[in-house]
Amino acid sequence: MNLRRREFMLLCAAAAGLLPVSAGSIMAQETRRARNPQIGIQLYAVRYEFEKDVPGTVKQLAEIGYQGVEFYGYGGTETIFKDWTAERLRALLDENNIRCCGIHLGVEALSAANFDRTIKNCEILGNRYLIVSAAGRLMESPESIKKFAGILNEASEKARENRMRVGYHCHGFDFKKFDDATGWDLLFSQTNADVVMQLDTGNCVEGGGDPIAILKKFPERASTFHVKEWEDAPLAVDNATWVEIIQLCKTLHRTRWYIIEQGEAQGKGFDVARESFETLKKML
Repeated sequence: MNLRRREFMLLCAAAAGLLPVSAGSIMAQETRRARNPQIGIQLYAVRYEFEKDVPGTVKQLAEIGYQGVEFYGYGGTETIFKDWTAERLRALLDENNIRCCGIHLGVEALSAANFDRTIKNCEILGNRYLIVSAAGRLMESPESIKKFAGILNEASEKARENRMRVGYHCHGFDFKKFDDATGWDLLFSQTNADVVMQLDTGNCVEGGGDPIAILKKFPERASTFHVKEWEDAPLAVDNATWVEIIQLCKTLHRTRWYIIEQGEAQGKGFDVARESFETLKKML
């Protein structure tokens, strides 16, 4: 196994009893799993279909070949989506031999009032990735970004006890500049190594960011990664930009889940989801 120095040291420390078992176990699991990256889809990409027919949509995605689905819109409530509980959704996933590769949630799902419920639901779903989908107000200034980093760090430490990871997903507004640094740079310069940097390539470029430069700047942070093409870089096997991005994910980040987040207008239909899956599968 080709371990980098940081991973090797963490595993040795865990074996020697110098680290909590959970921390060593998380790193060991990430290292093993990264050898077999999986392809998932953010259900928002097919939201029209999902909201109309939850079982049918999950079945269709599994038949396309997706290995995981990422839920959206969770706020720390008893149910995950509308009246769908974690138990019902887990049964549906198991029935279709597909996994939960993440859940997009609001910051409120990580609050003291909701955190235990969020963890419990994720345990039932078999989910390890708690990703804040957007935090516009908390990304408005260096001061609020520092506060947000603290929220993510605290939640990350608590989630680690359950072998889960907390992270943040980008939108265009996250790349607003404050002097010479973007909000994204400020955030991930102040969060600990366990906080997942879920870069969304299309959103990043839309906001003026450079996905390749960011992947190089923050190694080992993109355990889950959102695949979204943009005008100058259509998702294609022979596109040089995507070849470099995938290589960086493999080598610098050992990305576990490549998650498609592109679909047809208003999330209707499965054609884009199918084409994107087939293309990404060839690229990996």
